[in-house]
Amino acid sequence: MRTRPTLSWTPTEDPPPGTTEPAPVVDALRSGGVLVLSGAGISTESGIPDYRGEGGSLSRHTPMTYQEFAASARARRRYWARSHLGWRTFGRALPNAGHRAVAAFGRQGLLAGVITQNVDGLHQAAGSEGVVELHGSLERVVCLSCGALTSRRELARRLEEANAGFGPVAAALNPDGDADLTDEQVGDFCVAPCHACGGVLKPDVVFFGESVPPPRVEHCRDLVEAATSLLVLGSSLTVMSGLRFVRQAARAGKPVLIVNRDPTRGDRHAVTRVALPLGATLTTVAERLDVPVDVGSEGPARRP
Repeated sequence: MRTRPTLSWTPTEDPPPGTTEPAPVVDALRSGGVLVLSGAGISTESGIPDYRGEGGSLSRHTPMTYQEFAASARARRRYWARSHLGWRTFGRALPNAGHRAVAAFGRQGLLAGVITQNVDGLHQAAGSEGVVELHGSLERVVCLSCGALTSRRELARRLEEANAGFGPVAAALNPDGDADLTDEQVGDFCVAPCHACGGVLKPDVVFFGESVPPPRVEHCRDLVEAATSLLVLGSSLTVMSGLRFVRQAARAGKPVLIVNRDPTRGDRHAVTRVALPLGATLTTVAERLDVPVDVGSEGPARRP
């Protein structure tokens, strides 16, 4: 039985209203030492949908859980067929203005680090360095038996060879790179085993039902402790994965600033929530700080 991920939370009190003035974000960045925590909302302008925003994928799609993936060969076939098709689009996504602005802030020495809940690699593609991928990355594949790590692009080539002619039309793409397909469209899709030992391959991401590796969590806690303030970009903070760092910062008296159009679970811990689109807001912030944003930092399209 598939466990449905957390869709929302029920506020116990009215959330503070959002603002349309990004001045507090400008002031925080001008002071330096800002730790960025980004969520799916920063990648929507790159064509990757989010989970919980307006029209978010969780309203129609239940992501694969680790328990189902590990226990069922049929579930793995369904996952890899859908993910392989989705990768053709997901793997070509390019950084947007929000990613490029974050990279520019980093180059100017204004950031203490970047933690992302996303698995799309777009912060790195925009030029950000030292990004902590809280939930892993779709760029890598791990064997559940021997632990070998391989490139997703290499696996994509193997899957193409093993499934010549596979090309159904997906109903939609999801934030985890999974495309919506029916069981009929999945058909008898051939799943590739580990090259090294023949074991089961899984994307190197934290599935629903898994926990973030404790050393990674501790590293993020250290980053929060060392930062001057925490800037949340495009995350609803519905799940504890990111919310715990907001709570940690607030307990330590560090200002928490959020840029997200919709209310978030962390609003009551924040000094402000800027309720504006991310790309335009961060571009405005960069202009006010006189920080040059490299519009050519996307690089070539990433090919599957």
